[in-house]
Amino acid sequence: MRIGLDFDNTIVSYDTLFHKVAREQGLVPSETPVNKLAVRDHLRKIGQEDRWTEMQGYVYGARMDEAEAYPDVIDFIRQARAAGHILAIVSHKTLHPFLGPQYDLHAAARGWITRHLVWDGEPLISEHQIYFELTKQEKVMRIAEFTCDVFIDDLPEILLAEGFPAMTERLLFDPDRHHIQAAHPGLKPFASWSGITGYLVA
Repeated sequence: MRIGLDFDNTIVSYDTLFHKVAREQGLVPSETPVNKLAVRDHLRKIGQEDRWTEMQGYVYGARMDEAEAYPDVIDFIRQARAAGHILAIVSHKTLHPFLGPQYDLHAAARGWITRHLVWDGEPLISEHQIYFELTKQEKVMRIAEFTCDVFIDDLPEILLAEGFPAMTERLLFDPDRHHIQAAHPGLKPFASWSGITGYLVA
């Protein structure tokens, strides 16, 4: 089986890191939930959209290595590889931030993969199976080109995008159940990587 994985907010969780950075910069009160969307919503509410945009570049660039893998995702990748499945990361990511210092966001993400997606000192996903595309359309095209049997993403808009390959099974990673009200018969939702492991591997 050929399995495609989104990267941001699917393999990597930014909730703790965004909250930490926002507190360091004095942008959110201490009672703000430790959640990326809670930080975003607070900054938008107080008219600080640009600070949110700049913070994203800073987190995905300078602070990327502090981000955490979602629970059980490394175990999923390890088990899937052991079962003989072929995995690739296919992500939509701009090369540089829209505001602030021009970090190389692709290099920062690849560095995170090199340091965090390892097992017994060996990479879990080979370099030539990591794709960072500049647009959502290019991401969908790459999913088709890789001939994914399954693709896992946190965004329904990607899984339901025009041109998404009809033969690819669409797994929606939704740990906080944001999309319960937007359930679609074409998507199979999962709240955890252990659930995905049980469905695809175990």
